[in-house]
Amino acid sequence: MGATIDDVVARAREDDVRLIRFLYCDPSGVIRGKNVHVDRLASRMHEGVGLTRGQNAVNMLDHFVPIEGMEPVGEIRIVPDPDTYTLLDWVPRTAGLLCDQLGHDWTDWGSCTRSFLKRANDAAAAQGIRFMASLENEFYLAEEVGGVVRPYMDGPVYSSAGMDRVADVMDDIVSAVESQGLEVEQAINEYGPGQQEIAIRYADALRAADNQLKFRDAVRGVAEVEHGLIASFAAKPFADGVGSGAHIHFSPWSTDGSRNLLHDPEAGDRLLSPTGRQFVAGVLDHLPALVALTCPSFNSYERLRPQAWAGATVSWGLDNRECSVRVASSFRGREMESTNVELKACDPSCNPYLALGGLILAGLDGIARRLEPPDPATKDPSVMSPEEQQRCGIAPLPTSLRAALANLQADSVLFPALGDLLGRCIVGVRTAEIEQLEAMSPEEARLAHLRVF
Repeated sequence: MGATIDDVVARAREDDVRLIRFLYCDPSGVIRGKNVHVDRLASRMHEGVGLTRGQNAVNMLDHFVPIEGMEPVGEIRIVPDPDTYTLLDWVPRTAGLLCDQLGHDWTDWGSCTRSFLKRANDAAAAQGIRFMASLENEFYLAEEVGGVVRPYMDGPVYSSAGMDRVADVMDDIVSAVESQGLEVEQAINEYGPGQQEIAIRYADALRAADNQLKFRDAVRGVAEVEHGLIASFAAKPFADGVGSGAHIHFSPWSTDGSRNLLHDPEAGDRLLSPTGRQFVAGVLDHLPALVALTCPSFNSYERLRPQAWAGATVSWGLDNRECSVRVASSFRGREMESTNVELKACDPSCNPYLALGGLILAGLDGIARRLEPPDPATKDPSVMSPEEQQRCGIAPLPTSLRAALANLQADSVLFPALGDLLGRCIVGVRTAEIEQLEAMSPEEARLAHLRVF
């Protein structure tokens, strides 16, 4: 049984909390919310907090975008999930709750991204599938010196020197992430100057998306409030630095949690079970549209390029880090549990509810249509011969957000699943961002993303 309103209020009192943030992730990927005083917590959890219908039409640059049905007339409610309560250690006397956006009838009003993921989960459950996932985040630590933003510290990738130089910051970050109830599996310095990576243990899809919001806030909060630094989850914040991904590691399981449906001990060169192969085939089939949700920012397409370990093609393979879909080799003694697939064509500017919901629906469509994937790529797709590329179904992914949005609108599964209002919102908000960012210099556009994500 989950937590109740009374449980949350009692815990907030015990934690000596004064303000509780009612948080949500909008279609542009920005984490937003409102503060509620602890004395009003019980009533606001029961009633929800008012929010104008127009708020979801505010893009990442905080510009309001005219969208029919999202005028600044009428209200919805942000309603917290009691199970998501956590104390925010980096700010005084403050806790957080993650919220759904509901209409006055207490159902999705048409643009709740968390509800979209719930619908995808329900579709999976109807087929006997419980979807497990984790987002493996890369991010940059940076500092502003003399009005110039530059990476904070550097060291050889995966080196003791590189880890030493940011040890104090990373220790505080890991502590805050763990206090959010997340289990840290790995924390390392990555290839770019100032670039870090933290891997979180997997959970069911809704909790994985919730965890991503908690993770982003904790990293950013600790870096800014406790160390005076910038933590950026932008896909490509520095022109001469490598991009940052939020690789989605995923596996469909039986609903009772007893079987990983990707695993087949006899798979051999087939890599995955028949169900797993169908799921992957569905992801590959929809990937040119799916990247509008997993690589959703203007800046994403500076990262999503060949020979950048970003997965810039429709491709899959065993431990092939240039493929967009990597079958990860399992760990000895945990073969069934650890069999998973990694979507590399995803970055941390995404709204995780949209990214995971789209991924689930793409895979389920592959199962429904009994799709079969092409041959897996055994080397970098960009250096394969035309004959090899054809055999492995290699095709380029969109090179711009504008092209990805066009693919999304043309996709007969993903776009209708978003619903009319949310679909129009995503296209409208993102198109407005494109137009504003195209008017900037490349450096100005990168800096805009660096500051927001």
